[in-house]
Amino acid sequence: MQSLALIENWPVPTAAAAVVRADGTVAGTHGPTDRRFALASVTKPLAAYAALVAYEEGAIELDEPAGPEGSTVRHLLAHTSGLAFDEHRVTSAPGTRRLYSNAGFEVLGEHIAKATDIPFEEYLRQAVLVPLGMTSTTLEGELSPAKDGVSTVDDLVRFAAEVQAPRLLDARTVAAAMTVTYPGLKGVLPGYGHQNPNDWGLGFEIRDSKAPHWTGSSSSPRTFGHFGQAGTFLWIDPDAQAACVALTDRPFGPWAAEVWPPFTDAVLSEIRG
Repeated sequence: MQSLALIENWPVPTAAAAVVRADGTVAGTHGPTDRRFALASVTKPLAAYAALVAYEEGAIELDEPAGPEGSTVRHLLAHTSGLAFDEHRVTSAPGTRRLYSNAGFEVLGEHIAKATDIPFEEYLRQAVLVPLGMTSTTLEGELSPAKDGVSTVDDLVRFAAEVQAPRLLDARTVAAAMTVTYPGLKGVLPGYGHQNPNDWGLGFEIRDSKAPHWTGSSSSPRTFGHFGQAGTFLWIDPDAQAACVALTDRPFGPWAAEVWPPFTDAVLSEIRG
């Protein structure tokens, strides 16, 4: 795909990208797709998928208590538990605001580890990474399921293919993950300010009508995914029947807000062309 070559113009030391169709075929790649990059918050969809495996295995229930009083696993996945961004401090009642929370995903990881008697990083490995052949993906550093993943474009292509045509999960579970959970809640989308509504599914951000946004102007409202402060993103556009992964080694900033949307629009144009 010629559009993927646009990453060569990004103001970053290194970038790699790929597009994978809903049928699992790779439409194109560019850059060092086998290089390992820090994912930052693109870790969250992987952690969420592991949580959904735990749910289907019967280890946890989505509506069982987890986190602050009144909060559930579903609240934690949907960033509505009331926990602060990076602190284990309650700032609002569960289900009342969309408070994007790394702390919430850390509590989620601890909850799953306790329920399964397996450290979360090992549960993620057994439940998601090994079955999908994601041999270059690990949790490192502080082992936070919110932000400490390291992976390659090649591995995330496998994950994006799985989400589009699930084998590890029932398709109905994945459909629920990409459906707005607790609709109508307002909140801050990190890097893009207040959004009303600030729609989210279970571990995946949903584009809907958000503006500004890190995806493209031609991205469908049903587009879902995640971006990370490491200069990384993964989006899946069900209407285009394709997903795109881009990893870089420059932290997110104004440069990303400038180049990502036109890049996505170029990719979508080529896919639909």
